[in-house]
Amino acid sequence: MRILQLTNKSPWPPKDGGAIASMNLTKGFGFLGHKVTILSMNTEKHKAKKKDIPENLKALADFHFVDVPASISVWGAIRNLLFSRLPYNAERFISEDFSLALIKLLQKKKYDIIQLEGLYLCPYIALIRRHSDAKIVYRAHNIEHEIWNRTAKMTQGPKKNYLKLLAARIKRFEISYLNDYDLLVPITERDAAMLNSMGNKKPYFTSQTGIDLSFLIPTAKNLEFPSLFHIGSLDWSPNQEGLIWFLNNCWPVISKKYTELKFYIAGRNAPLWLEKKFSLKNIVYLGEIEDAYEFINSKAIMVVPLFSGSGMRIKIVEGMALGKPIVTTSIGTEGIETTSGEDILIADDAESFNNAIYTLLENREVFDKIGKNAIDLIRKKFDNLALAAQLIEFYNNHL
Repeated sequence: MRILQLTNKSPWPPKDGGAIASMNLTKGFGFLGHKVTILSMNTEKHKAKKKDIPENLKALADFHFVDVPASISVWGAIRNLLFSRLPYNAERFISEDFSLALIKLLQKKKYDIIQLEGLYLCPYIALIRRHSDAKIVYRAHNIEHEIWNRTAKMTQGPKKNYLKLLAARIKRFEISYLNDYDLLVPITERDAAMLNSMGNKKPYFTSQTGIDLSFLIPTAKNLEFPSLFHIGSLDWSPNQEGLIWFLNNCWPVISKKYTELKFYIAGRNAPLWLEKKFSLKNIVYLGEIEDAYEFINSKAIMVVPLFSGSGMRIKIVEGMALGKPIVTTSIGTEGIETTSGEDILIADDAESFNNAIYTLLENREVFDKIGKNAIDLIRKKFDNLALAAQLIEFYNNHL
């Protein structure tokens, strides 16, 4: 099968959930013998160079990059608010250069499947129709407007009103592209139900983001127990909000009870105002780290306090694959089909969040059981090749 993936940021290096979701499926398709082409926007925030992509990945897919700044600025947001009906998030990814590169590819090659990685590629559907008879797939990484609605609820002042307006615009934008594609591929069953309730009538298949288990090998060789840790993109507002909530509501009580306990925070692109909040006793801020899996293996309890966002949290899946007992919220575990007390601990308020952490710190038997069950769950349900093969079968049934 000839597959063209369109992305609004480079899938390499896979440093956030969106890039990982795109890259893992590319690898799955390639390992299964399909011919994959990737056309990516090369943005200022996710700058990539083709020469840096490992040769083994270049053997699996043909990578193409188009410079699209997609920069974020206060003036840009104000201009968009006053003079456009499009959400600012979407407008930044509408590019003439990307359109021309896409046309060139479509004129040069014939594809069976053109897979749009996320909502902000949907404006290119009409152009694809004019130059290709391939099946167009909208792979919904999340419900975009839900992210911003949830973020607005966590915000105060004028920013809250702006985010509510942005969420409303994004929802109209999402609805406007429903059924323009041929096939819908949500990442979670919950997202599938929401998109269907919003009006999707096209055939759909839920395909969760798979994990390459050959790279995620759990080991307790250098485990620091007890310890807490968090890893994730620190320029993503749901991570920022969750960490601030944890530092304000949980950490003061935890650090008073366990005076030597350290909380490690790793992640890229933390703004200065957020870094300043990490300057508390026994908080170790590491910034971007070279080997995320080595870091995760070396620490004990993963804390993921999320109260906004949507879709599926890849870092939670990776943490579970490495046998980490995780304490998160109901929103954090959406789409992963976990069972609190068996393979994860779910808590939605400060007291229960702290109690979950105390349980893992004080009961090594529970700590070990949660970690083992987490590994078993991920190996059973998130094998990348198996999930890619199931998606290919769905595509074959609709060609």
